[in-house]
Amino acid sequence: MDLELDHIVVSAATLEEGAAHVEDALGLPLAGGGKHAYMSTHNRLLGLGPTDYFELIAIDPDAPPVPRPRWFRLDEFAGAPRLTNWVCRTPDLARALASAPEGTGAIVDLERGDFRWRMGVPADGRLPYDDGFPGLIEWRGPRPSERLPDSGARLTRLEVAHPDARAIRAALGLTDPRVIFVEGPPARRATFATPHGQRVLE
Repeated sequence: MDLELDHIVVSAATLEEGAAHVEDALGLPLAGGGKHAYMSTHNRLLGLGPTDYFELIAIDPDAPPVPRPRWFRLDEFAGAPRLTNWVCRTPDLARALASAPEGTGAIVDLERGDFRWRMGVPADGRLPYDDGFPGLIEWRGPRPSERLPDSGARLTRLEVAHPDARAIRAALGLTDPRVIFVEGPPARRATFATPHGQRVLE
């Protein structure tokens, strides 16, 4: 698959709780985000340079219910805000999904403002390998990383732990040296270089 790291995702029970957690952990304010009508979720973002960004996401309490499981298992989410997912972009989503593990999702066309994208959305909201496999996205125009103010932070390491870490690595063929696959209980851990020194989110 022709993939590049696009963004990492922290899920939270509420956007306010998530923002407080992330801003305390990184020492940086999050930028504005928006709403996803298709999933009745909303988000806040953080620019990590010209190619990457960070997304905080939660169910939008003011939006109507949706007749489908939400992405990133948000319908099941409980507990403290945490790093739950990561997303890779591809120039050809249909081709990437054809060679991805079963359950990576079906193509859904989405838009918000002048952003247009296609995403592989799993029918049950769960990505393969206990969410160790990334969500797949195809941007059709500008990307958030190109529009967000630069926070001065950079992702230096994304650790994806899973008992089948070698299978995830083989399925992706990702060459980004920042993404490390390790065998162990399912977990994600991100390390950032920030203006305040090294910071970690799990």
